[in-house]
Amino acid sequence: MMKFIDPDHPFYRPLWIRLLIVALCAVWTAVEFYGGQTMWATIFLVVTAYAGAALLIFYKPKPVDEKGTGAGDETKSG
Repeated sequence: MMKFIDPDHPFYRPLWIRLLIVALCAVWTAVEFYGGQTMWATIFLVVTAYAGAALLIFYKPKPVDEKGTGAGDETKSG
């Protein structure tokens, strides 16, 4: 199943990236409200809430192995 945000991706591991994404969504929501675009502001409010929930509240990082590689990489030898 395709996710809107895949919190298991290594890109989302650093906290500052997750905070930055949620903050940028919130700022854009404020810009839309300030501009009087209530429909777009509501859409981005939902996106901000979803990103905040997925990346901050319910975020559970998967453990990284010692080498930082995927599980199938240790079968390669040679």
